Amino acid sequence: MYCIKHKLRKYCCIIFLLSISQYVAAIENVKHKFEAGAVASPDYYGAIAAEEILKKGGNAVDASVATAFALAVTYPEAGNIGGGGFMTIWMEGKPYFIDYRETAPNQASKDMFLDKQKNVVADLSLYSHKASGVPGTVAGMWAVHQRFGKLSWQEVIAPAIRFANQGFTVDKQLITRYQEVQDLAPTNGHFKQYFGAMQEGKIFKQPELGAVLTRIAKDGADEFYRGKTAQLIVQEMAKNGGLITQNDLANYQAKWRDPILANWHDMQVVTAPPPSSGGVGLIQLLLMKQKLADDFKDVKVNSAQYVHLLAEIEKRVFADRAEYMGDPDFVNVPVAKLIDDSYLANRAKSINANAVSITEQVKPGLDNNHEKLQTTHFSVVDKWGNAVSNTYTLNGWFGSAVVVEGTGIVLNNEMDDFSSKPGIANQFGVVGKDANAIEPNKRPLSSMSPSILVKDNEVVMVIGTPGGSRIFTSIFQVVTNIFDNNMTLKSAMDAPRYHHQLLPNNVIFIEPFQAEVPIDLKNQLEKMGYQFEKQDFSGDIQAIRIINNKPQPVSDPRGRGTSIIVK
Repeated sequence: MYCIKHKLRKYCCIIFLLSISQYVAAIENVKHKFEAGAVASPDYYGAIAAEEILKKGGNAVDASVATAFALAVTYPEAGNIGGGGFMTIWMEGKPYFIDYRETAPNQASKDMFLDKQKNVVADLSLYSHKASGVPGTVAGMWAVHQRFGKLSWQEVIAPAIRFANQGFTVDKQLITRYQEVQDLAPTNGHFKQYFGAMQEGKIFKQPELGAVLTRIAKDGADEFYRGKTAQLIVQEMAKNGGLITQNDLANYQAKWRDPILANWHDMQVVTAPPPSSGGVGLIQLLLMKQKLADDFKDVKVNSAQYVHLLAEIEKRVFADRAEYMGDPDFVNVPVAKLIDDSYLANRAKSINANAVSITEQVKPGLDNNHEKLQTTHFSVVDKWGNAVSNTYTLNGWFGSAVVVEGTGIVLNNEMDDFSSKPGIANQFGVVGKDANAIEPNKRPLSSMSPSILVKDNEVVMVIGTPGGSRIFTSIFQVVTNIFDNNMTLKSAMDAPRYHHQLLPNNVIFIEPFQAEVPIDLKNQLEKMGYQFEKQDFSGDIQAIRIINNKPQPVSDPRGRGTSIIVK
């Protein structure tokens, strides 16, 4: 009798334990909103770093931090720990945004790049030790990981340390970009010493950078801003006329800001607030196009009429950008007014669907820059439905082309993103004014626009790109190609992109990636008064679209990106 009771009790326990395990599994399945995680990265190594972390049970933030540090090693022309950027986050059903943009050193001044005659000194804001702002990337990654990370700090930096110490295979594109910069690099910047040994298809190791990353893994962000690495950065500056001091580094702070939210179609756009001009610009573009739905009706995508309408919208966005946008800690940026529905309706009404607006008559719309193209972006989602859209930059390829001796850290040339002389157009024709003038501890204006689209409180797209002032116009064209023109993500990304920015006068920029402008399109737009100019956008959109809970990551064919679905 005892034996029977014992066996019954044993079987009941087994059934009970099975029920518990099934219940736990069911709960886990409820938590898993997507069938898989996914990453769209500008290179292979950034993608496999994210894959490694997601497979370990890390979330989208863990994977993004791993990718950011990995790209500092394997994508050194733009990935960085010597630069800064923006991250838009969707975590457990809520939007977040962190600004880890570089800041002007305390010794910076409004006229620091002007000569005695108040003219801009060529290349001083581009390739010199004075060109660098205080880096923010390590502080930004530390802040997001402390708030949202699941895995340890050491685990998420481990892939980057491995790539630095064991090396990575050098891509042809990386060599091309190095060659573009090598003759511009300052002689006292150690650039060729650190990167001159790279060979296409060969393994390239960076042991000094590996040592820096190992120290950061052990001691956190404090090591970069107050430890041995900080001392090496300050020594490099002091020896070569740079402005960054120990106090600049110790006082740097990444800032949590409220992301900009806007309703578009049946979705919510979550995007970057100032000091990005890109988030405001993207929303203005989307909403003005929506206001002009009748004018776009039955107009073929990228026909002459379509491109003209895009150019007219973009003119008005860039007029507002030059006048109002800057660091919100220093100037009052009227974001709410700039994305107000009635304001944008009035801006849209001023567009002539059949004629080119006179540039001088396109003014900022309220009553009362200076960017480089070489940035990089990655997008990540995890199985729990969280998402990260991250854009960060050194500004130009390899930034200032200054490498901190003893570290392998490439420093940014972000000071060039300020208006060196307000009112003077930069090399891309973009004008900045006093709102973006240089001031100590100020953050330069940016067009970086890491964005997330949400429907019914679930992520439907994560997107972003490098491209300077072309960033938000590129995102705008891809997003509208998908949701207005019913393209797939890949088709939308492959399509030609056209860019207009108020100045130069009536110039439409095209990209070398696409074939020559179709002759009929060119003739029709030239008759309207437009000119065409080919310019490298460096567009490299990394996006993930979610359809029926299945992530679909796609990397721009313009770059060397890799997209992975992580089961």
